[in-house]
Amino acid sequence: MTNDRLRDALLRQGLTPDTAAEAIRVDAKTIERWITKDRTPYPKHRHALAALLRESESFLWPDALGPERAAEVATSEVVAVYPHRHEMPREVWSRLIDSAANQLDILVYAGLFLTENHKLIKTLRAKAQAGTKIRFLFGDPDSLNVTSRSKEEKIGPEAIAAKIRNAIFFFQSLSDEPGVELRLHETTLYNSIYRFDSEMLVNTHVYGLMAAHSPVLHLRQLAGGDLFDTYADSFNSVWGDSKPLPSELLTRRN
Repeated sequence: MTNDRLRDALLRQGLTPDTAAEAIRVDAKTIERWITKDRTPYPKHRHALAALLRESESFLWPDALGPERAAEVATSEVVAVYPHRHEMPREVWSRLIDSAANQLDILVYAGLFLTENHKLIKTLRAKAQAGTKIRFLFGDPDSLNVTSRSKEEKIGPEAIAAKIRNAIFFFQSLSDEPGVELRLHETTLYNSIYRFDSEMLVNTHVYGLMAAHSPVLHLRQLAGGDLFDTYADSFNSVWGDSKPLPSELLTRRN
């Protein structure tokens, strides 16, 4: 049995067994065995290779960590827990947005609170032009799940749909910027997800409460961890089922 994940990760980074072996100071034949015979490296080599490939150990070698150790690493991935999103320090958001250099992902229904940052459009545009990949996922304002969530929060059946349209109006000027994608999803949103490279904020959703009043997990990705990757995979699943913004939602300002 071959380790196809390891093989693909090497290819994505433009590496060969020889160049990877040189980078982490092992024999190239050793890396070949890790691939072709699905051998599991020693921990120090797993750490080094995962860092080189920018992948988690749990992805490259799913069975390498026992349940207890995996739980310990997951705990270490939690930087902070905030009981309510509205109580989070503004500097946390500012630092995470400013620090994102490669990937910035946002999964929300509306995320209208983000528009309170009057410099955000300028900041995101500059990041996109510098090479940061930015992906926005907004709830489809016409979907049943958005209507249901609005009713659950007891703010009226159309309230969240209106917030979504307002948020899209705010961010629409980025829609033609290379490196920025704005899309719609129709999923039941169990968590809002905000990813900034290897850090993430997960705003849990609680029945009957607005997202602003619900808890937030601050996560930082670790090579041997699985918690961060669980939410990252969730974002990618929603992205895979999403659709482009329809033209009627992209009404340009005069």
